[in-house]
Amino acid sequence: MALGKIAAEFVKRYPQVRLDVTTEDRAVDMVEEGYDLVIRVNPDPDERLVGRVLIRDRLVAVAHPDLPLPALGETAPAVFRPSSNATGWDLVTPRGEIRIAVDPVLRLGALTMVRDAVRAGTGAAMLPFSLVADDLREGALVSWGHAKAPPIEIWALYPSRRLLSSRVAALLDLLKESFPEGQAEELAAFAGGGR
Repeated sequence: MALGKIAAEFVKRYPQVRLDVTTEDRAVDMVEEGYDLVIRVNPDPDERLVGRVLIRDRLVAVAHPDLPLPALGETAPAVFRPSSNATGWDLVTPRGEIRIAVDPVLRLGALTMVRDAVRAGTGAAMLPFSLVADDLREGALVSWGHAKAPPIEIWALYPSRRLLSSRVAALLDLLKESFPEGQAEELAAFAGGGR
């Protein structure tokens, strides 16, 4: 989510504040581990936490322009994250709803790696719009449609039992200022589409 860029801006604005940013590929227990704020994607409800949605994104099926949309009954090669075991994608396209059968040919641990493999023509992938917006606009990738699914929500969460510190409030204000409408396009523009 371009956290490095946000953190750098925060330190410029508030040079008296020290900021430690940690990225984890696990669900930290922010109350037990003493975090002031966490950014989570589609978090499970937790009565110990309160927060706000920062951005709503959507998943799009993307492919290299040389990889054609499979015909009915055909299967598309696909690049996945290790946690996914989908056998098909339900998509909304300008022509209506379709289902595409997929065969995972490669599994990679990070979304940016998945995007890079798709750019290289390895297969199609279901990725956040904010991550591929520039590629779609420049023609490096093409969209087969967006997922028939609820939006991806990126939340800022903090412990409900703690008084909100001034530094957390300031960081929340900066996040709101950076993404005033909370739309995927804002994140794409802010992060440069992940480039």
